[in-house]
Amino acid sequence: MRRAKISIIGAGNVGATAAHWAASKELGDIVLVDVPQVEGMPQGKALDLYQSSPVEGFDARITGATTYEPTAGSDVVIITAGVARKPGMSRDDLININTGIVKQVAENVAKHSPKAVLIVVSNPLDAMVYVAWKASGFPAKRVVGQAGVLDAARFRAFLAAEIGCSVEDVHALLLGGHGDDMVPLLRYTFAGGIPVSQLVSPQRLEEIVKRTRSGGAEIVSLLKTGSAYYAPASATVAMTESIIRDKKRILACAAYCDKEYGVGGYFVGVPCVLGTEGVEKIIEIELDDSERKMFKTSVQHVMDLVKSVKI
Repeated sequence: MRRAKISIIGAGNVGATAAHWAASKELGDIVLVDVPQVEGMPQGKALDLYQSSPVEGFDARITGATTYEPTAGSDVVIITAGVARKPGMSRDDLININTGIVKQVAENVAKHSPKAVLIVVSNPLDAMVYVAWKASGFPAKRVVGQAGVLDAARFRAFLAAEIGCSVEDVHALLLGGHGDDMVPLLRYTFAGGIPVSQLVSPQRLEEIVKRTRSGGAEIVSLLKTGSAYYAPASATVAMTESIIRDKKRILACAAYCDKEYGVGGYFVGVPCVLGTEGVEKIIEIELDDSERKMFKTSVQHVMDLVKSVKI
């Protein structure tokens, strides 16, 4: 039986850590790609990770490359390539630079792996997943952005610490864009089947929601010279596993919504069923007036981001 093939474009912290998680779960063979200017770096990281396989007991071929030929025939391609926002860099500067990078990556992926499912991690996420879709020419269901799984993980971790329970027993759902205007849905958040509103005071819930929204910024402020990568990589691999193994998990992802939620043709965070075809179903849930208002605001911010994109 042929093993699945996963290519990760961008061998920085997020990409290399995603390779680590994917290999440890034996999701398939892995190709780690970075730009030719860093010749040796993706090969070195891949070799190092492969040499851990006898110790950790996983079977996977792991290779590094600075060209796209070794990625041919991939089942899933994860795009982490792009630059981080630097001091003095405007939002438009970041969008313009990363648009060019993600566009080139998506075009090469489409050329070498025309049947792949694309998972976009590059920032600003809500705009970059749109760029990857346009540049690849793939059906919208085979292009998806990683956002809600990470945001929900942060929310669940903070809630579990507050409640004093296992993180496994906390289930949460978030909608909207990946950023300060994400929409944590408290009515759909439970610990052991118990609504969190019965376990955590309204004031503490508000504080935890605020901390979740700034989860990435909090880590950047602590690291000083970098950004989060363990949790983003883990969230990406959870999506990859659902696709590779056709688990059909319901995960919050940046998926293309047209009539769904009345979005009108943008990638926004919504609950999706992920399987071998990519986004196999978008689940529409009931929203109250307050939730609908927050979601509409979040979608408007996504629209504004996409308007800044020049492909």
